[in-house]
Amino acid sequence: MTFPTMLAVDTPTKQVSVWMKLVQKIDWQQIIIDIGGKIIEIILFILLFWIIDRVGKRLIHHIFITNARTSDTASNRISTIYTLTLNIYHYVIMFFGIYAVLSVLGVPVGTLIASAGIFSVALGLGAQGFVSDIVTGFFILLEDQIDVGDYVQIETVEGTVSAIGLRTTQITSPDGTLNFVPNRKIMIISNQSRNDMRVLIDLYVTTATPIQQLTEAVKDVNRKLVPQYPDIIGEPDIQGVTTQTDGTLVFRVQFYVKNGMQFAIQRDFLAAYLAAAKAANIQLPSTRLNLTPNH
Repeated sequence: MTFPTMLAVDTPTKQVSVWMKLVQKIDWQQIIIDIGGKIIEIILFILLFWIIDRVGKRLIHHIFITNARTSDTASNRISTIYTLTLNIYHYVIMFFGIYAVLSVLGVPVGTLIASAGIFSVALGLGAQGFVSDIVTGFFILLEDQIDVGDYVQIETVEGTVSAIGLRTTQITSPDGTLNFVPNRKIMIISNQSRNDMRVLIDLYVTTATPIQQLTEAVKDVNRKLVPQYPDIIGEPDIQGVTTQTDGTLVFRVQFYVKNGMQFAIQRDFLAAYLAAAKAANIQLPSTRLNLTPNH
């Protein structure tokens, strides 16, 4: 009865012995050297491409920003091309960096890229959207639809263009929110930074308001303030009393100003008009603001 027991004990012992021999045959020192060498090589490649990325970005910054012209239009255009160039450069460096790391790991990257199958897989994983972003962004720049610094409205997003990239356009809203809009989602762009802007200042009045006295007060303010604002185009147009769509009466003054100055000019002149009306003892209802672009 002891013979089967001896077999049961000897079999696991032989298996352990075989595994021990296999482990002993492995050159662990060489494996550690190979793994350590690859890790060091990967770290060196990452460091190298990081340095190339940093140096290249500094060089691009020097070319585009340091040598930029002083006019606003040229500056905005240069800023747009600058951000796009940085974007493209970063993607190229990142691509070659990943290629180098995968090559160190023994992945046949060149064969995968050359094969038609990898392109089909990339399309299936969403490259269509990526290609669409790039193509749309290219035509936005080619047609000079927007530049960095322009105040635009895209769908429900409104604000200042802070960057134009290969995939997305960044828009900073007036409240500070940074919006990333995929280029392929951009269908209609309302660019409010290309033409002169129309500023409407409406002073709400009643039938009892002394219009002639209010007109003289407004003219007096214009004579004093307009010379201080070179961004005002032409003379202010005092349109007088007009009716709003809701039936209320307003005393309207219209300005045409250079883009970007509409808010400051509207604020300053409205305050001056209200102060002049108060000084002339003219009682006015609460005032609403009206600011519309020139079409």
